[in-house]
Amino acid sequence: MKRITYAAAAAFLALAGAATPAHADATVEDGNVGLIVKGKGLKVNRAGGWMDGHGTGVRARLYTIYQGSRTDVTGWKDATPVTAGLTKFSDADWNLKGRTFRHGTWLCIEFNKSGSAPCAKIRR
Repeated sequence: MKRITYAAAAAFLALAGAATPAHADATVEDGNVGLIVKGKGLKVNRAGGWMDGHGTGVRARLYTIYQGSRTDVTGWKDATPVTAGLTKFSDADWNLKGRTFRHGTWLCIEFNKSGSAPCAKIRR
């Protein structure tokens, strides 16, 4: 029963556009953009995301927000168009090699063709 409750809560937060803690793994969606964070504690091994639909010149980057200050983690990267059945999306991911972030840092992704920017909070 606990598993269903946690899954329902995570689904609700994702639909509501709220951020999810990234203390282990997190998946967050905001509009047509999604963010996936893989790591443990304050260390992030991989991060990436997707944007619904294909497009020409779709690029993505990761950035952090800590105590009101924004810092770019990566530069702009060309997104890869992916087609899976009838679903089309643009995908980008990074190997952060266990990069450590401060407790309470928000890790976010943005695409140049979307106004949505989902974030996950990094926690111990």
